[in-house]
Amino acid sequence: MKALLLAALAAFAGIAGAAPFADPTRPPNAPAEAATQPDATPAGPRLESVLIAPDRRIAVISGQQVKLGGKFGEGRVVRITETEVAIREGGATQVLRLLPEAQRRTKGQRPEKAKVAK
Repeated sequence: MKALLLAALAAFAGIAGAAPFADPTRPPNAPAEAATQPDATPAGPRLESVLIAPDRRIAVISGQQVKLGGKFGEGRVVRITETEVAIREGGATQVLRLLPEAQRRTKGQRPEKAKVAK
């Protein structure tokens, strides 16, 4: 009897370990297949985090901590706000946004409805 119970528990553990669980950090309206595609991330540097304190401003860009005025790649960080970082390289300025898919709206403007695939 004990052997049968142990075999049943081992089989259940194997099934439970292989169960596909949803990502708890994925927004409820995001398509499930987008989270599994490895090429869904944008190319180039990615702004991951921003720390703004009275005495310092730090951004995490592609895993690297950079202070305001610090170098990132061949450019220099010239602005850090709550939502974006500006990097100047030569005469060009690249702006990285913390949430690039978010769109700013003016008062009274309605968001575009997301198209749902059927």
